[in-house]
Amino acid sequence: MVWLSAWLSYTCWLYPGVEAAKEIKQMSGIGRYFRELKLNPMKFLPLSLLLVLQTLLLPAQSGHKIEARIDGYEEDELYLAVYYGNKQYLQDTAYRNDQGAFVFEDAEPLEGGMYLIVLKPDNANFQLLVTEKEQSFSFRTHKDRPFEDMSFSNAPDNTQFYKYLSFLAQQRQKSEAVKEEWSLKDTDELQKRLEAIDEEVVAFQQDMVEKYPDFLSAAIVKANIAVKMPDFPGTNEELETKRWRYQLEHFFDNLDIGDPRMLRTPFLFGRIDAYVNQLQVRHPDTLAKAIDYVLEAAKPAEETFKFYLIHFLNEYARSNIVGMDAVYVHLVEKYYAKGLAPWTDPDQLTKIMENAAKLKPLLIGKQAPDIEMEKQDGTKISLYDVDAEYTILYFWRYDCGHCKESTPFMKEFYESFKDRGVAIFAICVKYTDEVGPCWDYVEEQEIGDWMHAVDPYNRSRYGQLYDVRSTPTLYILDRNKEIVSKRIGAEQLGEVMEQVIQFHKPKE
Repeated sequence: MVWLSAWLSYTCWLYPGVEAAKEIKQMSGIGRYFRELKLNPMKFLPLSLLLVLQTLLLPAQSGHKIEARIDGYEEDELYLAVYYGNKQYLQDTAYRNDQGAFVFEDAEPLEGGMYLIVLKPDNANFQLLVTEKEQSFSFRTHKDRPFEDMSFSNAPDNTQFYKYLSFLAQQRQKSEAVKEEWSLKDTDELQKRLEAIDEEVVAFQQDMVEKYPDFLSAAIVKANIAVKMPDFPGTNEELETKRWRYQLEHFFDNLDIGDPRMLRTPFLFGRIDAYVNQLQVRHPDTLAKAIDYVLEAAKPAEETFKFYLIHFLNEYARSNIVGMDAVYVHLVEKYYAKGLAPWTDPDQLTKIMENAAKLKPLLIGKQAPDIEMEKQDGTKISLYDVDAEYTILYFWRYDCGHCKESTPFMKEFYESFKDRGVAIFAICVKYTDEVGPCWDYVEEQEIGDWMHAVDPYNRSRYGQLYDVRSTPTLYILDRNKEIVSKRIGAEQLGEVMEQVIQFHKPKE
C-alpha cells in the first residue's frame, strides 16, 4: 500500500540507530561547538493522539528559547540534538530550573530543521521541528508517553507535525486490524477497506501539503511521498528501462534539495546517496553528472551545497573502486579550481589541486606517460617500445613483503596470458647501487622472461608520473598504451585481464 510504505519509510528515520562514522572535514561552524551524539534506537512508538492545530504564527525573532516539561522524568539534565547530514550532534544541554522545566536558550537562533530531545540515561529521544518562525515555544509531555501526551504552546508547525504522527498511528491500527481479518479470510471487501485506509492517508497528506506550504512539517510529509509511476506500454524489459529512467528524472519531485532546512533532517542524506550510488550506472561520467545535478539543486542553500561538495570530494578521494578518481578530478576542476569552495584553507586547496593534477594524466582512457628505463645490460628501453596488445606495467621492490606475496600470482598470470598478446613491463623501484638485488631477485624467482627495467638515477621521474605511493602498483595498458585498468591486486589480475580481452574482442 502507498501509505503504508510511506509510513515505513518515515519510521526508518524517525527511530534511527546511529553508527560511528568519521566526521566530514571542513564542516561548517557546526564542528566548533557540536560533538557527535550516538543514540540508541528510539524506544517510544507513536500512538493515537489528536491535537488541535494552533493557528498563531510567531513573527521572526532573534535568538531561541525552547522550554520543555517532561512529566515522570527525574534526571536533572536534558539534551538537545540535531540531525546533520548522516549523523546526529549534541547541540545543547539544559538543566532543571526551580519550576521543574528545562530551557534551551541562546541569543543566536537555531538553524531550521529537525531536532531531538534526548533523555538520560539511555538516550531515548523524540523529535522537534525548528523553523525561522518557531524559535521560541514550549511543550509538555510524559517521558513514557512522549507522543500521546505531547502538547505545544506557540508551535503550530510542531503541533501539525504531531497531529500527522497521531493520524498515521491511527491508520496503522486500522490497517493491522483489517490484515488480521485477512489472515482468516481473503475477500474483496477487506481489500476495499485497505484501499480506503490508503486513500484517507493520501488525502490527509495532500491536504496538509496544500494548507501549510510554508510549514516544515508539510515539507517533510511531501518529501516522503513516493512519486507515482505512470503506466508504460511495452515488454517487461522495456518497462524496466522506462521506469528506471522516469525514476531518475523525477526522483526529487517532492523533495527540495535547495530548502536549507532539509540538511537537518534524517532522510536527505539517504535520499541523495540512493540517487547517486544506487540509481546511476556505475560509470565516472554518469556519477559526475548526477553529483552535478545534486549540487546545482543545492546551490540556493549554501550550507547544503558546501556539505555535499565536501562529502563527495572526500568519498571519491577515498574510493577503492577502479576509475572513480575521475569523479574526484571532475569535482576539483569544476568547483574548487573555479573558486566555488571559498571556505577551503589556501594550503589545503593547493594540495587538492596538486593531487587532481597528478591523477588526471592517469585516469582510465588516458594514454600512459612514456618512460625511458635501463635493462640489466645498461641499454635503454622505453615503455612505448613494448610491442604487445596489452602491457602490464608493474612497479615492485625486492624487499617489499606484498611484492613477494604477489610474485607467484604474477608468474601464474604470465604463463596463462603470454600467448594472448600480453607482456609484463616490470620496474624495480630502487635507485643507484640498490638495483643489484633487483636482478638477483629476478634470477632467484625465475621471472627473467618478463621485461625488467630500472632507473638508477630516477631520470624518468616514474614515481611521480605514475603516482607510485606504494608497491606493488599495477597498470593495464592496451596497444596504444592507453590505461584500461589500474591499481588492482596481482591475485585479481587474471580475472580482470580476461574481462578486458573479452571487452575489446572484435564483434563478429
